[in-house]
Amino acid sequence: MPELPEIEALVDHLRRHAVGLPIGRVDVAALSVLKTFDPPVSALHGHTVTAADRWGKYLGLRADPLWLIAHLSRAGWLRWSDKLAAAPLRPGRPIALRVHLGIPGEAPGFDLTEAGTQKRLAVWLVDDPKHVPGIAALGPDALELSTEDLAGLLAGNTGRIKTVITDQKVIAGIGNAYSDEILHVAKISPFATAGKLSAGQLATLHDAMVSVLSDAVHRSVGQGAAMLKGRSAPGYGCTPAPACPARCVETPCGKCRSRTSLSSTVRGARPEERCWPTGACRGC
Repeated sequence: MPELPEIEALVDHLRRHAVGLPIGRVDVAALSVLKTFDPPVSALHGHTVTAADRWGKYLGLRADPLWLIAHLSRAGWLRWSDKLAAAPLRPGRPIALRVHLGIPGEAPGFDLTEAGTQKRLAVWLVDDPKHVPGIAALGPDALELSTEDLAGLLAGNTGRIKTVITDQKVIAGIGNAYSDEILHVAKISPFATAGKLSAGQLATLHDAMVSVLSDAVHRSVGQGAAMLKGRSAPGYGCTPAPACPARCVETPCGKCRSRTSLSSTVRGARPEERCWPTGACRGC
């Protein structure tokens, strides 16, 4: 699933390449992605893109007075093209929605795509981002928190720390993959109780959150995330290292030599396997 760093990289690309261009046409191949119908997407035609922004794992383009907002969910991606084909989209392809930024067939633009059989990509057209229920419910952004803010959010919380920091209503932007890496860098077990972390652990967790996410944003921007297909994009799918302490099940952690256990789930179109620290290992 694209998380804060990948979404920020996509928004950065849109700010640099889409802002200032007119929306020539919006093609919808999968009606199921549209979560709003009034106004219709045709209301964007002829309007100039004035801004691009991010809210947690949501991204949006502003074409006054409207916002086109998308959530890529688990297997979605935004793919930029310097020149899009003018032909209408055919249903059944991975491309769910296409935005032409100028005359179709002559201008750049982007596709919103989704791999796999579980279709959860979602698009809204609203005059205020807060009209998207998920955005209205978001907690503070992970890159905007101070150590004190983090302590306040976790105080008294009896949930496991991994569950809490991936709850978008608590902290916006962190998902399964980056939570693993953050906790590994902070040397905190994903099973630790959020409200019982010491002041030192909270400071370390905050530092890890900022460093891991900032480094990933820089890496994703540098790799040109919007020019890559979803499966080739940074952050897409399972991150085997350094988020995984041991890299494979039942092998010792590379530093403390504690054994690990395996947690395996199926996410979207691909399986994910995680080696979780057990015993004394708290991420080394």
